[in-house]
Amino acid sequence: MKLPVAELHIHLEGTLEPETILHLAGQNNVDLPWPSLEELRAQYDFSNLQSFLDLFYANLAVLRTAADFQQITTAYLRRAHESGVRHVELFFDPQAHLERGLTLAEVISGIRAGLETGLSRWGITHKLIACFWRHAPAESAMEILRTLVREKHAVDGIGLDSSELGYPPVLFREVFAYARENGLHVVAHAGEEGPAEYIVQALDLLQVERIDHGIRCLEDPALVQRLVAEQMPLTVCPLSNVRLRAVDTMAEHPLRRMLDLGLKVSIHSDDPSYFGGYLDANFDAVIAQFDLSRGEQAVLARNSIEASFLDAPAKALLFGEVNAWLESR
Repeated sequence: MKLPVAELHIHLEGTLEPETILHLAGQNNVDLPWPSLEELRAQYDFSNLQSFLDLFYANLAVLRTAADFQQITTAYLRRAHESGVRHVELFFDPQAHLERGLTLAEVISGIRAGLETGLSRWGITHKLIACFWRHAPAESAMEILRTLVREKHAVDGIGLDSSELGYPPVLFREVFAYARENGLHVVAHAGEEGPAEYIVQALDLLQVERIDHGIRCLEDPALVQRLVAEQMPLTVCPLSNVRLRAVDTMAEHPLRRMLDLGLKVSIHSDDPSYFGGYLDANFDAVIAQFDLSRGEQAVLARNSIEASFLDAPAKALLFGEVNAWLESR
C-alpha cells in the first residue's frame, strides 16, 4: 500500500517526458534543436534554475492542441497514481501557451479533460492553478487573469513561478489582490533561489495561502517562528532543489531541520521529468537520506492533505487513508 498523499507543487509542463516530446514533435510537425532522444537527454544537466527554464520553455513548442494537453495530463496522473497521489493541485503556465497562439479555452479544456480521466480511472481528485511568470510584466498576468475571470474559465487559483531572482513578489501585489477579490486561491514560489525576504513579501503583500519551496526561510529565525506559529504550508521539492543547485547534495537539504523546527512542510515533485523523479522518488530520496520513520512520513502526508484546498470532509477521508497506511504494518 502506497502512502496516500496530496501533490500540491507540480507543473504540468514539467511532466513532459523526452519520449513524449519527440513523439508530439513528430505528430505536430515541430522542428526541435535536438532531433534524437540521446541529444535531448544530453540537455538535462542544469547548473541553475535559468538553465532548466531555457530547456523547459523550448520543449513546450510541441504542445499544439487541446488533445495534447489531455494526453500529458492523463499520463502524469497515471504515474501519480503509482506514486500514491490521491489529490493533485496542478500548475500550468498560460503565458507559455498563449504566446504560441493557443487559446485559454484550448489549454484549459484539454487539461480538464485529463483531470476528469484521472478522477474516473484512479479516483484522483483535483484543483487547477494558473501560474504566472514572474519574469514577464505584471500587466501580462493581470490581463490574462481578467480574461480567466471574465470568461469564467475553470481554474481554482493562481500562482507565481519562473525566474525568482530579481523579481520580488511585490511586483504582483495588484494581480493577487484581484485574484483574491474574485474568490481564487493564491500561492507563490518564494525562497528557493530568492531570499527569505521574498517569502515575507509573499505572505504580507500577496497574502498567499501556501509558499511553494520556502527552503531559504531558515536564513531568518523570526520568519521561521512566524511560519511555525501560523502553520503556513511549505511545498518542498527535494530532487528539484538538488538538480537546480539550490542545495548541493541531498545530505545538505534542510528538510530534516525544517521538520524538527515544526514547520508545516510537505514533499512534491515540481517538474519530475526534468529533475529525476515523481513523488515516490522524492519520498524515497528523503527517507533514505534522513532515515525518516513511518510516523514522520505520515506527518509529511498529513501536511500535504491539510495544506490542500479540499473541503473538510474530503480531507478527513484522506486522513483516514493515511491512518490505515500507518496501521498496515
